[in-house]
Amino acid sequence: LKMSSSPGSLLVLLLMFGGSKGDSVTQMEGQMTLSERASLTVNCSYETTQYPALFWYVQYPGEGPQLLLKALKANEKGSSKGFEATYHKEPNSFHLKKSSVQVSDSAVYYCALRDTVTGTAEGAKRKL
Repeated sequence: LKMSSSPGSLLVLLLMFGGSKGDSVTQMEGQMTLSERASLTVNCSYETTQYPALFWYVQYPGEGPQLLLKALKANEKGSSKGFEATYHKEPNSFHLKKSSVQVSDSAVYYCALRDTVTGTAEGAKRKL
């Protein structure tokens, strides 16, 4: 997520990781433009044959990825640092939202799922 106090560009990179069992996570946005204090929604949809735990990770410049929030079951809402995401099974989604973004939110965001039975993980990477 790249912003400044004046309107800035939001660069989005999409990497899809297909699972061997048909599990995948997809983030759909292309390039976006945001101003500081604007609202943000980053869409995350998933396909799976299991009941996965869902995660958002954040990687700030010069740091490693860290867990931002998670939801372990349907209808559960994860929240942290003003971000939130609700685990929806119909449709299969876990969209990341924040009502007012700040320059300090500049980071790479990853949506990921984990099969809670086998422990395997799939994910999609988003640079904002």
